[in-house]
Amino acid sequence: MNTATAVILEKPEQLKLGRLDLTDPVAGDVVVDIEWSGISTGTERLIWTGKMPSFPGMGYPLVPGYESVGKIVALGQETERDIGETVYIPGARCYGEVRGLFGGASSRVVVPSGSAAKVDSDLGEEGALMALAATAYHALATDGAKLPDLIIGHGVLGRLLARIAVALGGAPTVWETNAGRRDGAVGYDVVDPADDDRHDYKSIYDVSGDGGLLDTLISRLAPGGEVVLAGFYAAPLSFAFPPAFMKEARLRVAAEWKPNDLTAVIKMISDRQLSLAGLITHRVDATHADSAYRTAFDDAECLKMILDWRAFS
Repeated sequence: MNTATAVILEKPEQLKLGRLDLTDPVAGDVVVDIEWSGISTGTERLIWTGKMPSFPGMGYPLVPGYESVGKIVALGQETERDIGETVYIPGARCYGEVRGLFGGASSRVVVPSGSAAKVDSDLGEEGALMALAATAYHALATDGAKLPDLIIGHGVLGRLLARIAVALGGAPTVWETNAGRRDGAVGYDVVDPADDDRHDYKSIYDVSGDGGLLDTLISRLAPGGEVVLAGFYAAPLSFAFPPAFMKEARLRVAAEWKPNDLTAVIKMISDRQLSLAGLITHRVDATHADSAYRTAFDDAECLKMILDWRAFS
C-alpha cells in the first residue's frame, strides 16, 4: 500500500505531520510525488482558525492544500500519461478516514489522471501558483466581464489579477494599505486608497476578502459600474442600498476556477504573456509545516509560503 507524510489539521490551530495510508490507485489514477505545495492565506486560514463556512467535505481531521506540484511516479493501466511528467495537483482525497480538504499538502498523492495538469518542469516551485493564476483568470474571463480599472489588494491574487489584466490590454490601479506590499508592480500603479480621490471606476475587483469594504467600493463606482467579489468571504455581506441604487451598481461573485481557466493560464505562461516570478517570498522544508503555517498567516511580509517536500521522495 502507498503511504505518505502529510500535513494533518487535527482541529483548529492544531497541526502535525503524520504518516497516512493512501487509497490504492485504480486504472484511471496516477501517483504523484509532491515537490512543493503552497499555503493559502484565504481559504486555508479559515480552515486553520475553524471559521470556514459550511463547505462540502469540511470536518477534522483533514489534510489541507490545493496548490501542489510534483512528478508522476506510477500510472494506472488506463492512463495515457508518462512517468516523470511534472503536474499541478489541485488537491486529493486519498487518505481513507482522514478528509482531504483540499488534500494537496502531502508528500505523495493518488489522483484521477484528469485532475493532474501537465506544467513546464522549469517552473519549479512556481508551479504551485497555478490555482491562484486560474482563479484570477476566471474572474476576468466570465462572459461580458470588463477588465478592472481598480483592484483591491496587492497580495499574490491581486498581483496575478493585475498581471493578467495588463496582458489582456488593461492598466488597472491597485489599492494597498500595507506600504510594504506596494512594490513589484509592472504596467500598473499601486496606491494607498487614502491618496485616491477617484469616484468613476467602472469595474472594481476586490480580492481582499474584507466584506466591510462594500460600501466604500460602491461609493467609488461610476454610474452603472460593477463590483466583482473575487476573494473569499467568511462572514455575511451587506451594503447600504440607497448609494447602490443611485449608482445603479452591479455586484458579481467570481466562483471557483474551472479546468479551461487552468489551461488558459498554462498557455499564457508558456507564451510568456504571464510571469509568476517574484510572488513566492518564503519557503521552508515541509518538516517545519507548523511554523510555516503560522508565518503564512501572521507575517505581513509573507506573500506566499511554499513547503518543500523533496526530502520525502
